[in-house]
Amino acid sequence: MLVKNFRQKLWYWRGVLIAAPTITGIVLTLRLWGLLQNTELSVFDKYVRFRPQQAVDNRITIVEITESDLIKYGFPLPDNILAELLNKIKQQQPKVIGLDIYRDLPVGDGHENLVKVFESTPNLYGIKKVANPPVAAPPILEKLGQVTSNDFVIDSDSKQRRGLLSLADKDKNDIFTLSMTLSLVYLQDRGINPELIKNNKIIKLGNTILTPFEGNNGAYVRANAAGYQILLNSYKPRGYFNNISVKNLLSNNFKSDLLKDKIILIGTTAESANDFVNTPYSVDLFHNFLPTPGVEIHAQLVSEILTSVIDKHPLLKTWAEPWEYLWITFWAFAGAILVWWGRGFQLKIKNVYFQIKKIQLFTLSFILLILGTYIAFLNAWWIPVVPALLTFSGSAIFVTAYLARTASDLRRTLGRYLTDEVVASLLETPGGLKLVGEKRKVTTLISDIRGFTSISERLPPEEIVRLLNLYLAVMNKIIKYYGGTINDVMGDGLVVFFGAPIQRQDDSERCVACAIAMQLAMSEVNKQNLELNLPELKMGIGINTGEVIVGNIGSEEHIKYTAIGSHVNLAARVESYTTGGQVLISQSTYNEIQSTVKVNGQIQASMKGIAEPVTLYDVSGIGGKYNLVIEEEKEDFIILDKPLLVSYGILEGKHLAGDEYLGQLIMLSSQGGVINAENIPPSLSNLKLNLLDEDNNGVNTLGEIYGKVKYQSSLEGKGFYVRFTLVNPKVEEIFNHFL
Repeated sequence: MLVKNFRQKLWYWRGVLIAAPTITGIVLTLRLWGLLQNTELSVFDKYVRFRPQQAVDNRITIVEITESDLIKYGFPLPDNILAELLNKIKQQQPKVIGLDIYRDLPVGDGHENLVKVFESTPNLYGIKKVANPPVAAPPILEKLGQVTSNDFVIDSDSKQRRGLLSLADKDKNDIFTLSMTLSLVYLQDRGINPELIKNNKIIKLGNTILTPFEGNNGAYVRANAAGYQILLNSYKPRGYFNNISVKNLLSNNFKSDLLKDKIILIGTTAESANDFVNTPYSVDLFHNFLPTPGVEIHAQLVSEILTSVIDKHPLLKTWAEPWEYLWITFWAFAGAILVWWGRGFQLKIKNVYFQIKKIQLFTLSFILLILGTYIAFLNAWWIPVVPALLTFSGSAIFVTAYLARTASDLRRTLGRYLTDEVVASLLETPGGLKLVGEKRKVTTLISDIRGFTSISERLPPEEIVRLLNLYLAVMNKIIKYYGGTINDVMGDGLVVFFGAPIQRQDDSERCVACAIAMQLAMSEVNKQNLELNLPELKMGIGINTGEVIVGNIGSEEHIKYTAIGSHVNLAARVESYTTGGQVLISQSTYNEIQSTVKVNGQIQASMKGIAEPVTLYDVSGIGGKYNLVIEEEKEDFIILDKPLLVSYGILEGKHLAGDEYLGQLIMLSSQGGVINAENIPPSLSNLKLNLLDEDNNGVNTLGEIYGKVKYQSSLEGKGFYVRFTLVNPKVEEIFNHFL
């Protein structure tokens, strides 16, 4: 019985038991190969930059050789100026002086004076470069034993994240770096001397153990751990330390306490000297490149040592590798279990249940991982972030794919006759949808591009497809955002349902908000079209709300979930009365949202098959949580000195219905025109017009125009206004000449 239960448990958790170890193995392999190192170091840098900045370390002052100093005194700084500078500093009685300038050869005048300063300053330390290519130390300081190394440790991405305390020279003798030497001199004055512990391999200063860096600490994989290195924790941005320029120091332009009893570092900060090192602060939030002068790098390591020994600020620590592997594995199982364990979680607070979806739990866990490792970093623990995120996400994706695979047969069966949204809803909430026929209140949105038939006749097929794809891509995103269901794409037209298959209380409001957003997005569509040398598009949208029949309609060969009924047909009729950029809604839709919708006015439209005129509302915006407004286009008319001859006829659908008539275009704007004619078509009629060539007795057609009769104009008792929906490019050129 126990064996059977155990097998059942294994089978129940099979997805987790397959996903978590597999993803863990893959991520650990990538990590051991070093493929995650640079990404982890990049996260490390971001943690450094987001960390609260520490107070300025007033124990350190930098005497910087600026660009203006080099211009005034020369480059490199002559020996006589350097000697004068050191004497000035000595007079202020600093604790120790670090000269971060190569001076193995005389420079300019005054070398003898500089040698005398070197001989008479026991707390002055010079530098030499030990690593290739080597640079010698000042001979007199070498003889006095006051020489240190100024070498750095640089990572593979050219940044410094480790501090070098000592390294072996070519004779295998260990030599302290400048930062370590200055720190030891300062600490010795406080009675703190270095101790060697653990087989004389580890340095201890007071109660602080300077744990040496190993090649696989933190994110590093087989890094060069030569010499005595430590992981840096106390990073500072460029310009952090107290500083004074050579010019100001020589002219006594400084406060008396700036140098006394301080650690003094002398080095170049001039851009032309090119003595810079990249650190985590080298790139700011705006990706500006801000390398740090080398003298400040030495100061940072001095501050790191003093802060840890005197101020008890901990050095950066890392887990042993087994603990890191356990941490990475834990997040692999967390991601797998989160997806595998049920379709949702319930949280009970004061007898109220809150449904928490997997995506919410996934996001929360993701945030907790980032936040937890960041808090640990603030407390001087560097815990792997990238491998944990990869195992967590990878396991979740693996299990999601596994579950999707197990449901593939059902998807294939239902997908033949249901939309993707219906299938997804059915799989997510089995039994939650009724796909059989039922009556339901649905708000239907129908959109159509004005004059698209004429546009398609002028463009090659590939351009038409490109035009439509650009348009539909933008519209699809908006419809999806507002929760609509695209039921059909009819070339340039869209049929969208709000309320089927999923019904909500605010279907009508979301539908109208969606329509306004679609109209506002047409500027984006036309901007893309302009860049691709495609024609400008204008869209009309009609909306109606009413009870329809929804369900599976079709045959065994082809079946579709859709809605039918007079209210769907009415939405199509409403759309046919729109002009480009317009949203018209029916009385039933207006009744549902009249508290939030804004309208320009109403129109009485006579529709075929409906005895009484139908009231339509011209939407200008919607308030409430959406707060969207359609910008009204200003229309300025000009009176044509010489009227233009036109012919026009009423369109039913895409074809002319009845005779064509002659008229004169007497007024013109960028949106439409006023036509003087004997036969005035009904308001809201769709017209096809032709601009005629009067020079040839009106026989030749210059180009066609599509428009809609918006209202009748009484110009000498005859005339009507037409809102243009599409203008032939040749005609547009003629109109632009007048405008």
